[in-house]
Amino acid sequence: MSTDTSSVSLADIAVSTPEGLRLPVRLTPGARKDSLDGFTETADGLRLKACVTAVPEKGKANAALAKLLAKKLRLPKTSIRLIAGEQSRNKMLLLEGTPDKLLAALDAKFRDLGLLG
Repeated sequence: MSTDTSSVSLADIAVSTPEGLRLPVRLTPGARKDSLDGFTETADGLRLKACVTAVPEKGKANAALAKLLAKKLRLPKTSIRLIAGEQSRNKMLLLEGTPDKLLAALDAKFRDLGLLG
């Protein structure tokens, strides 16, 4: 279930930490194509909805998620770390960097991609 994100900002979804931003993600492995598909409401709140073609075995889908985010958000792959949900569809990623700079840059990037209003 996708959510209307026209009045949502990334600050409503991502959480600032001293290391960077924690970003909740709902991952669908084994999809037809790798994509970021907006945001979805879960019991835990809003999550970035991502799909990858990789299968969910031996960390392949998690690695594909990091690669997809690095490409779409223009971040170094090494700055994206899975901190929770290794074997779950609901994941928590840490995007390492200066939180304020990351938040502003990523909010703009998500808007450019049409994921936020």
